[in-house]
Amino acid sequence: MSEGIAGLPEGWATSTLGELAEYVNGRGFRKAEWSRSGRPIIRIQNLTGSNSEFNYYGGDLEDRHLVEKGDLLLSWAATLGVYEWTGPEGALNQHIFKVKPYVDQRFFRYLLQYKLQEVKARTQGSGMVHVTRGEFEAVSVSVPPHAEQRRIVEALEEQLSRLDAAAGVVESAMRRSEVLKRVLDSRAVAGNEGGVDEFAQPLTVAEVRSSTKKLSGSKWKPIDAIGIPGFVEFGQWPTVSLGDISWDRGYGTSARCSYEGSGPPVLRIPNIQSGSIDLGDMKFAEDSSIDLSGYFLRSGDILFVRTNGSPSLIGRVGVVDEGIDVAFASYLIRFRLNSSVVNPRWVRLVTQSGTWRRHIEAVAASSAGQFNLNASRLAEIPIPLPSLSEQRAIVEQADTRAKETQRMEGVLRLSELRARHLRAKLLCMAFEGRLVGQDPADEPAATLLARVAAEREAAKSVGKVAKRAARPRRATAAAAVAATKAAPAPTPAPSASVQQELFDQ
Repeated sequence: MSEGIAGLPEGWATSTLGELAEYVNGRGFRKAEWSRSGRPIIRIQNLTGSNSEFNYYGGDLEDRHLVEKGDLLLSWAATLGVYEWTGPEGALNQHIFKVKPYVDQRFFRYLLQYKLQEVKARTQGSGMVHVTRGEFEAVSVSVPPHAEQRRIVEALEEQLSRLDAAAGVVESAMRRSEVLKRVLDSRAVAGNEGGVDEFAQPLTVAEVRSSTKKLSGSKWKPIDAIGIPGFVEFGQWPTVSLGDISWDRGYGTSARCSYEGSGPPVLRIPNIQSGSIDLGDMKFAEDSSIDLSGYFLRSGDILFVRTNGSPSLIGRVGVVDEGIDVAFASYLIRFRLNSSVVNPRWVRLVTQSGTWRRHIEAVAASSAGQFNLNASRLAEIPIPLPSLSEQRAIVEQADTRAKETQRMEGVLRLSELRARHLRAKLLCMAFEGRLVGQDPADEPAATLLARVAAEREAAKSVGKVAKRAARPRRATAAAAVAATKAAPAPTPAPSASVQQELFDQ
């Protein structure tokens, strides 16, 4: 590869993102303007694959805020990304640019993806959640001759299509792995895996309640288990409620906490990970004089997440394996189990299996965007109760499968990471001139950029004339009409000339 000016490949030239395209920002829509019909309002969450529902706008819009299928969109706040719109005609929301390239859109889309890596790297750790228009448009880019642009796009699409296909296989395998884990856990808690010991004698419901009451005291009351959709009692196992096997339950402390606090450490939702307690990211009570010893955790305690903005996190369980002088926060619920009749990891296995998860998510009350559980409703859920020996055996089998699944998911995540790195490497090679060869016969990029600059200036001139005609100032309306008739019509800008030239040759 021969080098041209300033170390660029032969025939290449430098420009900026602002010189190669026009960026039209979206319109801010107030909630009062939302409706149930009209054009869908395209927000960032509608671009990122989060399956967010649309809001709609039924009023009139300027053409510049209309989005049609095939338009190139750039989100520049919170989540930086480049997208080609594939949905119906919509209304462009703020924090999204509609990009109108002066060069071929396919080439420019890949160029934006490549440069966004650089933009994102600048924002890492800086607290920024968006980039300003000025600094974005000033980002320097290297531009190849238009014939080489065509070769780059063809090479990229060939390689990336294979990469996307492989990524799809990995994503599908991850979904199947998660489904398989749920299915196996559900089979385990239903006694369908041959783990039933015919010689083991489970306790009766009355025996379980009597044992728990001895631990708790005279004020303890039994709780009848409710029925939940999909749960069928297994004949040899009695069914008790979570309250029947818990001698105490309650909410955590509401003491104010921070990383710099001088009081006891306090567990939060992020400390509930993979069914266990993670002490890696702790906050501390700010008031060191508060006695939080009543909230300290003992071996065998289980904690449920009781409030969260995501229903999938509601009811997530963490098991305390050993006593620790750590309190727990008020958005967690602690159940203290009767260890003589139940293994805490059996309770976790039951309550996190599919039937119970669906029930917990269904009963979680929603308020102001938050989903909430309460201790009383959790205490009513049914728990099938084999003997302790069976519980341990089934939990061990489930843990073994979980480790195998985790290993498989680790391999899949590594493949996913390698795919992202390979995609970044391909883009880097493409825009450094190392993906395809240069051809000395190609028209230099400088010639193309000169035409782009001329086209942009022509478009600006047309815009200024149109703006003056739309808003006459000192002249009367009649004089303005006469002047318009007398003046020659402006020559339309060749809006698509450069785009067509790129790939029509």
